[in-house]
Amino acid sequence: MKIIAIEKESEKENIDNHAILKEEAAQVWNLYKEGIIREIYFTTKNNRAVLMLECKDENEVELYLNKLPLVMKKLIQFEIHLLKNYDGFERLFV
Repeated sequence: MKIIAIEKESEKENIDNHAILKEEAAQVWNLYKEGIIREIYFTTKNNRAVLMLECKDENEVELYLNKLPLVMKKLIQFEIHLLKNYDGFERLFV
């Protein structure tokens, strides 16, 4: 199942610790190599991470995301959206 996860920064503090950001990048790279994270972007407006994941359900994606260092330290969280195929083309044939 395709799932999109959009970062929501915590209001607590700004993330500028190079060591934790490097650890986060390494963990994300491992998930990318495993095919769990399929695509990753930053938004241009506020530099939020947007992840496209392939998991069996929301519980599985939460297991992976909750192991990320920034999530574990409660510096960020993710808004998770399960995606389904677009069925709007059906309107053309009704």
